[in-house]
Amino acid sequence: MQFIDFWYVVAESRELKANIILQRSILNEWLAIFRDDNGEPVALQDRCIHRHSRLSKGKVLQGKVQCPYHGWVYDKSGKVVAVPSEGNDFIKNIEICQTRHGIVYETCEIDGYVYVRLASNPSEDLQLFNQPFKMPFYKEPGWETMRVINRFHNNVTNCVENFIDIPHTASVHPGVFRNQCRQKLQMIVERCNGSVVAEYRNEINNLGWFTSFLNRQGNEITHTDSFHMPNITSVEYNMGKNRRLFITSQSVPESNDMTLVYTDVTYNYGIWNKFAKPFVWWTAQHIIHQDVEALAIQWEVIQKYGTQFMNTPADTIHVFVESICNAIAQGNDPRKLPNKSVTVNFWV
Repeated sequence: MQFIDFWYVVAESRELKANIILQRSILNEWLAIFRDDNGEPVALQDRCIHRHSRLSKGKVLQGKVQCPYHGWVYDKSGKVVAVPSEGNDFIKNIEICQTRHGIVYETCEIDGYVYVRLASNPSEDLQLFNQPFKMPFYKEPGWETMRVINRFHNNVTNCVENFIDIPHTASVHPGVFRNQCRQKLQMIVERCNGSVVAEYRNEINNLGWFTSFLNRQGNEITHTDSFHMPNITSVEYNMGKNRRLFITSQSVPESNDMTLVYTDVTYNYGIWNKFAKPFVWWTAQHIIHQDVEALAIQWEVIQKYGTQFMNTPADTIHVFVESICNAIAQGNDPRKLPNKSVTVNFWV
């Protein structure tokens, strides 16, 4: 198993308009993303095989992409179908024509996102991952989804750990999202089949600005955080009827130290759905900007001193995530790691 075996977001569907080329990076690979003549997304390596210009700087002609340097034209399969300098002689030498072929990657489009998978032949035991992660309640009746995109100067593992880390919220997001009030919580965290799931207990009212709106009755909150290999996190808060919230983040590894994160905030607030949207957007973006700054500082320190972290019991969820990411980095299947469940008490 390798990181290239998985699907990664390269764009929102609405971004990828006809006759537009998007420039993207995944795992240090450069991509040129466009739509073919049938409107289907295409992902080519962002390199003209002729004199190595970038296809993403070119233009789309009837579902094909033309290099900006010498005008070579590539179709959706990566095949070169026109070379201006050869004129009518282009198609005479069939053998040469057949060798003129760029690298094309598998794409799919679901839930308003365009995805790319870099592996040309994913192993058979990855049939489970033939489709990207299903976004919770996307466009279902009674639910609203608000999307934000942010770039983090850090790697994917540290990003996903941040998104499912409760202890940092009182320090990094005071007032907005939790305060330091010495509230005792219990976490039951389980590693199983390449995922990590943490269920929290004793959580009631430490939710920041919107506590009175989200949990006016003061009921115990059903709160679950999950990580799904190699880059998905999902946070669920269930505070009763018409008070449910999912925060799902897809962390895309552009390079070793840059991560582009697509975040869906999907919620059911009943009659308040439409009214809440600008407040949900502003709050989410404000919190994420604080995390961007915190993770940039963390990366600076990691670059100087490494990743010899001193963990506490509250970091068990991170230890499980790191075991999965490390297994993939070593070419192993994390689903073969032993199932493990731990109960932890901690304070926020």
